Amino acid sequence: MNDPEALAGLYRDIFETDQRGAAILEDLHARFGIVRVTTNGGVDAVLKTFTSAAQAQVLGYILNQIAKANGDRPINPQDEDTPS
Repeated sequence: MNDPEALAGLYRDIFETDQRGAAILEDLHARFGIVRVTTNGGVDAVLKTFTSAAQAQVLGYILNQIAKANGDRPINPQDEDTPS
């Protein structure tokens, strides 16, 4: 989809307006919404932390799209970039 505003509206419709999508978003937030920093395990700890951060970034992107569709400021400005 080439229209960023229309795409943002779809995110809002699916994850905020539709109660099923809202339930899914709530579950995603519970599972991936917090970056878990792992300090024990050397390189494995770094990889686990990066994986957790990447998961949270996807959730941040979804939340930013919903905010954009609602005319609000981005919730997570670092997740605001969209692919070209």
